[in-house]
Amino acid sequence: MTKTAEVEIEAIQPIRHDLPHLLGPLPGPRAQEIMARDHRSVSPSYTRGYPLVAKRGEAAMVEDVDGNRFLDFNAGIAVVATGHCHPRVVEAIRQQAGTLIHMSGTDFYYEGLVDLAEKLGELAPGGVERRVSFCNSGAEAVEGAMKLARYATGRDKFIAFLGAFHGRTMGALSLTARKAVQRRGFGPLVPGVVHAPYPYCYRCPFGQTPANCAVECAKFIEDTLLKTIAPADEVAAIVIEPVQGEGGYIVPPQKFYDELMRIADKYGILLVCDEVQSGMGRTGKMWASQHFSLTPDILTVAKGIASGLPLGATVARADLMQWVPGAHASTFGGNPVACAAALVTIELLERELLDNATRMGAHLMARLRGWPERFPVVGDVRGLGLMLGVELVRDQQSKTKAPELRDRVVDLAFERGLLILGAGDNTLRLSPALVITRDQCDFALDTLEECLTAAMREV
Repeated sequence: MTKTAEVEIEAIQPIRHDLPHLLGPLPGPRAQEIMARDHRSVSPSYTRGYPLVAKRGEAAMVEDVDGNRFLDFNAGIAVVATGHCHPRVVEAIRQQAGTLIHMSGTDFYYEGLVDLAEKLGELAPGGVERRVSFCNSGAEAVEGAMKLARYATGRDKFIAFLGAFHGRTMGALSLTARKAVQRRGFGPLVPGVVHAPYPYCYRCPFGQTPANCAVECAKFIEDTLLKTIAPADEVAAIVIEPVQGEGGYIVPPQKFYDELMRIADKYGILLVCDEVQSGMGRTGKMWASQHFSLTPDILTVAKGIASGLPLGATVARADLMQWVPGAHASTFGGNPVACAAALVTIELLERELLDNATRMGAHLMARLRGWPERFPVVGDVRGLGLMLGVELVRDQQSKTKAPELRDRVVDLAFERGLLILGAGDNTLRLSPALVITRDQCDFALDTLEECLTAAMREV
């Protein structure tokens, strides 16, 4: 072998299985075939950001049907908290599936459901006694919270927030105020829901400085809603995402929650924290509520709770959850296999993944903070833990939203093997699995910087 050949062999870098590897143009031939079948048989209401046809996943990596490997910075839309197919979760599922797959917890008893209810009660913010009602999804958990709030208070109204997403079932949809398309054609919705501005201090709905924005949003509830269309003695609950998810990964200041808790206490209104997306370690704490010292009366949980299996829960103060047998139930909620996955998920979060989410989130944010200076189209970066948003604008002076630019960056990232999604009108959502590594974070940042540069050239 010649010296030249030896040098060439040394220069060849081995393929890393923890980073993307693309074999050809996307989508590949097999993906195109399946997409064509999908278009003929699957509901057109599904939203697909780019042509990924997944076949298998491991940790933060996803392989498509043509053998291309992608870095998943979505975690299945914040669902696979422990990563794709974590071996401990897979083993728990296998063992439970070989023992008992289903025995409806609303009609019979089994230990795994009790174990998980006890654990969620122990973990819920505030240290108060809790009871748990299980279901299959975040939307169902929200429906349960709405029913319980009305049942426990005897009141019929709710205050939710503009930009909120709580689900697509009729009650949850009534709270949702994210996009017109999500509500159009489904009216009349559940009556009694009114919406207040969410404190987006970067672009205050009241035109206030960031220091005053949170106060103005809270004042609108007390001075306008409670005195006009939602009298205080008719409001069962204020329903809020502690960190707004689909609305743009928005983190309110502490002052907002101080005022919100004061209002709730003053008028005897329940506080429902929707932690479907922000919970289960996503922000570096088990619940985003903990960042703000919030003690919700009712907590809704789903997405990351069972690392990909369908499971949701409505977790409430024990003195509130006093409804009679038959008032609320779910055939599949708290399924034995899903409970087994959830118990292992929580164990992994407590043992190592909460810490990793905090460390990797800080690592990402350390570099993201410099993006507004480096890229004139980056108007804001924000978030907690591994729930991070990068807002794209036409220019930093006017702060005009740039949704087309955001969408282009998402597409360019996919073409380079990085899976991300948008949130809000113009925000890049970074929500990787909590097992993400430093090398994978660096790859994602390098790729996004390349995509931002390319997209800016196209404008």
